[in-house]
Amino acid sequence: MSTIPPHALQSSQPPIIPLDFNARQPQTIRLYPLSNYTFGVKETQPEEDPSVIARLKRLQEHYAEHGMRRTCEGVLVCHEHNHPQVLMLQIANAFFKLPGDYLKPDEDEIDGLKQRLDERLAPVGSLGEGEKPVDWEVGDCLAQWWRPNFETFMYPFVPAHITRPKECKKLYFIQLPQAKVLSVPKNMKLLAVPLFELYDNTARYGAQLAAIPHLLSRYNFEYVDENGQVVAHTPGAGAPAPKVKVLAGEDDVDMDKKKQEEDSYADA
Repeated sequence: MSTIPPHALQSSQPPIIPLDFNARQPQTIRLYPLSNYTFGVKETQPEEDPSVIARLKRLQEHYAEHGMRRTCEGVLVCHEHNHPQVLMLQIANAFFKLPGDYLKPDEDEIDGLKQRLDERLAPVGSLGEGEKPVDWEVGDCLAQWWRPNFETFMYPFVPAHITRPKECKKLYFIQLPQAKVLSVPKNMKLLAVPLFELYDNTARYGAQLAAIPHLLSRYNFEYVDENGQVVAHTPGAGAPAPKVKVLAGEDDVDMDKKKQEEDSYADA
């Protein structure tokens, strides 16, 4: 058996060592495991409008009286198996949305968002004992979506021919604490949706929700276990792929089967 002489492994052209790529790292966000949070249900919160047409009519009435409507929604992120998951609501097994809603005309933006988050997710009864109201940590504004007319379409820019958009929706990153109790109205589901499920999935979630992985790519993440120890950094690897989970609300359904049956109108 022959051996390779040492000089044969040498080269007159030494390998080029790449420069460090960590000079301008984005902000690092700490994510806590899904198992750190407690989920419950509370009284039904019926939708204000029975249909999309009724919703747009109410928007038209609001615009006539107050001008452009302001809406704020929160992007709440935790992790499972070292992969980010976004908490969102599902209504009638079809309509997906982030927690939040439109603001009153005279309401401060951040205070109003905290109030909307409490209305949707704050615990009640025994689950709410010891929980402080309006303790949400509102972070960066991730995106602005504009509704140019009294219709369902919204855009991440104001079209050039539009001088008076009818609604502006802002998405804010919400830094979840290490542990928290959340309650969802009985007529809704609270889901934990992995980023890979949202990515490029406009057919199911609509353009706004499908864009969330792009919006969160501005951050690095570090993943903390139930004992408060950092166990992984972006990117995570070697863990099983998480799935969409129903955390609270209506009875469980086969989410994979629903994918084939539902037509999402999340941008409405």
